[in-house]
Amino acid sequence: MTNTKEFARKAAEKNGWVLQPDKDFLKSILAGLDATRKKHGYFLCPCREGWGEKDQDRDIICPCRYAHIDIEQYGQCYCGLFLSEEKASSGEAPVSIPDSRPEELYPD
Repeated sequence: MTNTKEFARKAAEKNGWVLQPDKDFLKSILAGLDATRKKHGYFLCPCREGWGEKDQDRDIICPCRYAHIDIEQYGQCYCGLFLSEEKASSGEAPVSIPDSRPEELYPD
């Protein structure tokens, strides 16, 4: 899981985000990302149902296409892995936010 954490750290740094500071929550999300990488060969968002086909899942490969919008609006991405600096420094726990992914992109 070290590679998964390094991947997440670099993605956060590149985008000006902060990784989830709650160590247990972070470990859980990273474990989910690691599992999707092992299963599909790519970091599929562990909080969303994908197709298992890279072309169909491209919008929810971490960091997903919706992360920027969600972080701007809610201070966190859908799964809570990435936070804005403001949300991270507030000490607020991650919350459930609406899914920005259109329903038609989900498997039946």
